[in-house]
Amino acid sequence: MGKSTTAERILDAAQILFATKGFSETSLRHITSKAGVNLAAVNYHFGSKEKLMQAVFERTLTPFCDNLEKQLLTHGQNRGATLSLEELFGMMVSTADGVYGDDSKEFSRFMRLMGLAYTQTQEELRAFLGERYGMVFKRFLVYIKLAAPEMAPKELFWRIHFALGAAVFTLASFGGLQEVLQKDYGMSVGLPDVVTRLVPFMAAGIRGDVEKES
Repeated sequence: MGKSTTAERILDAAQILFATKGFSETSLRHITSKAGVNLAAVNYHFGSKEKLMQAVFERTLTPFCDNLEKQLLTHGQNRGATLSLEELFGMMVSTADGVYGDDSKEFSRFMRLMGLAYTQTQEELRAFLGERYGMVFKRFLVYIKLAAPEMAPKELFWRIHFALGAAVFTLASFGGLQEVLQKDYGMSVGLPDVVTRLVPFMAAGIRGDVEKES
């Protein structure tokens, strides 16, 4: 097998295991066993577990961020109108769906990895993600602030993270939700059905009234 084939097998195995078990719980031995390679192959192609984690995220996040940035830059050329919260969150979800939606398992893994990047302490990974993709998410945040101009920065911080948490949980467990709905309610639901419910919920969570701090 060629070098690229071996590297892809390692990346495939790592992506599945990281999304399923978490970063700390996944050892290089788990990855080499699933990929059918030896430890020397991982060290040769990636150098360390930390570098392998970065490579998994680079392969996973790059197409999403590139497409999201392209949409935001295209809108930025038209300075006449501000995007609504519904349009922004719809853009984010549709971008992910456009990259990964043809494979529901791959889509769910992508969302689980996004959640793990913030719920598991991996300082080197966070630094890498900030350096590599920080500008895209900062640009997205600017549009959110424009869509909620009256919101205090600290309050907006919490609401954005609550909204994104709801999105990650819902979309990462999309397959399980489909099974529950089919079993308990006899409903067959696709991703567009979930998005039509999820996006207004996220927007309302940011826009809703709360008591002012005393």
